[in-house]
Amino acid sequence: MLLQAALNGPFTKDDHAALPVSIEELARDAAACVAAGARAVHVHPRDDDGYERLHADVVDRVVVGIREGCEVPVGVSTGAWIEPDLGRRLELIRAWRAPDYASVNLSEPGAARIMQALLEAGIGIEAGVWTVEDAERLAAAGLAPEVTRILVEPLDVSAADAIPVIERIHSALDRLNLSAPRLQHGDGEATWVLLTDAVRRGLDTRIGLEDTWYEPDGERTSGNEALVRAARRLGAGTP
Repeated sequence: MLLQAALNGPFTKDDHAALPVSIEELARDAAACVAAGARAVHVHPRDDDGYERLHADVVDRVVVGIREGCEVPVGVSTGAWIEPDLGRRLELIRAWRAPDYASVNLSEPGAARIMQALLEAGIGIEAGVWTVEDAERLAAAGLAPEVTRILVEPLDVSAADAIPVIERIHSALDRLNLSAPRLQHGDGEATWVLLTDAVRRGLDTRIGLEDTWYEPDGERTSGNEALVRAARRLGAGTP
């Protein structure tokens, strides 16, 4: 089972002081997470002023910088909030060369076109499925056989609702014959519930400050390395 470290997301140091933003911080944090047992990395690259960007000179530089310190696959986000104009977003993504893969939120307009642009650039796709409707969108796009993995990732669900929601998504993926490898994770209060459930199912999963700022016991975490170590103790990332 793969354990991926999701280092920063769209957040800032105002959310958590240990959140890595600069290329130096991201590279250092990624290396620590890999040493702790992560085998892949997901990041939201920032420019020198700390803003999320999709520009190739930013994305490629960050990915290369991380990979120099730890030889694992490095992926990035294609979130629509980073560049709301779809045409411009496609133009920027087509210029990428360094990422191993990129996540695409099926709920966002133009997702199929983003996936096609990634394929044309030789970059793998992590198809972000938040809902049953997203699973149907992925099937309708006709690109499911090309994706690196499907991210089964319901957002903003409660700990109590997380398992019923995830069951419905997995059932939809099975019904639609979407057989790409699945990485299951959650965020907020559902983070550890869904990570533990992923371990039970034998699925890939992820952890990091993008998903939670707290340890399984509810204590505020010291950072990404500590979260990876906690996930490993729960069985994530084991063969």
